[in-house]
Amino acid sequence: MSTPVGTGSAPPIAVEVVRGGHVESVHRAHVAVVDTDGEVLASAGDPHVAIFPRSALKPLFAVAMLNAGLQFSRTDHLALAASSHSGEPIHVETVHAMLAEVGCSKADLANTPGWPYDERARIAWIAAGGDKTREHANCSGKHAAMLATCVVNGWPITGYTQPGHPLVSAIASGLASEVGVDLAPPAIDGCGAPVWLIPLAALATGFARLANAAPGTSEQVVADAMRTHPEFVGGTRRDVTVIMRNLPGVVAKDGADGVYAAGLPDGRGVAVKVEDGGTRAMPATVAAALIAAGMSADALTPVLEWEKVLGGGEPAGEMRARITLTSATPHSATTQSD
Repeated sequence: MSTPVGTGSAPPIAVEVVRGGHVESVHRAHVAVVDTDGEVLASAGDPHVAIFPRSALKPLFAVAMLNAGLQFSRTDHLALAASSHSGEPIHVETVHAMLAEVGCSKADLANTPGWPYDERARIAWIAAGGDKTREHANCSGKHAAMLATCVVNGWPITGYTQPGHPLVSAIASGLASEVGVDLAPPAIDGCGAPVWLIPLAALATGFARLANAAPGTSEQVVADAMRTHPEFVGGTRRDVTVIMRNLPGVVAKDGADGVYAAGLPDGRGVAVKVEDGGTRAMPATVAAALIAAGMSADALTPVLEWEKVLGGGEPAGEMRARITLTSATPHSATTQSD
C-alpha cells in the first residue's frame, strides 16, 4: 500500500449562506467520489487531501474490531459501536447494556465526558440536574465496543486508547486494509481515542467497500447494522439518520471538523471535507455532493435544507449549495448547481 499525494487544488465554494438576497458567507469543500478499488471517479478540489476523518472512521473501527473478535448479541449494539450518538435515553441505555454484556461498567470508559449531543436531550438532562458523563458523550458507543474487544481477547481494559496497546494495533491494521493506504502514527481524537491522517479518497474507498461488501463479511455485518438502526448511528433528529432512512442501501457517517462519508449501493463511495471545519455547512454540502453523484434530490431535500438562515425566528435566507463534481474521465462530468 502507498499513500497518494494530494494535488494541492484549492477547495471550491460548496455552500453560500444567503441573507436578504445577498451572500453573507461561504463555505468551501473538497469532495472525492471513488469506486471500491479506490479509483477516483469524480471530485471537487483535491480528492487526495490528507484529513483527519474523526468520527467518520467509526464504522471502519467497528469492522476492524469485529475482525479482532468483537461480538455483540444485538445488532443495535453494533450500530452504536459505529455511531456518534445523540445522547438520547435510548442511546445511553444501550451503552450500559453493551458494557454489562462483557462485564464492564461506565467506570471503565476512557472517553472524554460530555453533554448529550441532541439539544432536547441535553436540556432535559441539565434540567434534571445531570452533569457531563462519559456515557452521554457521543463516542461512548465506540468506546464500549473497544472495551468489549479487549475483554474477548483477554487484553487489558486499562490504557485501551494508548499507542502500543494491542487493541490500537489491531484497529490500525484493519483500518489500513479497509482504506488501502499506509498509516502514519496516530494523533489523538477529541474523545481520547487514536485517529489517523488519511487521504479523502481513501476514506471514500473504505465506505464504498463497506456498503458493497460480500455477505458474511465483517463489513457487511457493520453496514447492515447501520442500515437497520440509523437512529443509533446518529439520533432521532440527525441528518445522518435521515440520509440512511431516505436512501436505501446507503451507509453514511459524519465526523467532527466538517467530515462526511457515504457508501452507495452502486459500488461508489463519497467523502467530503468542509475546509473551515464548521458543522453549519455539512448537511447541505454532503446532500449536494450526493445529488451531484446521482442520488435522489427529493430524498435529500430535507438534508439540503437542514440548516436554516433565520431572522427573528423566521426564514431570512437560505443555504445555497454550489457543488460541481468533475469526472476523472473525459465526456462524463457530473455536476450539480443550485
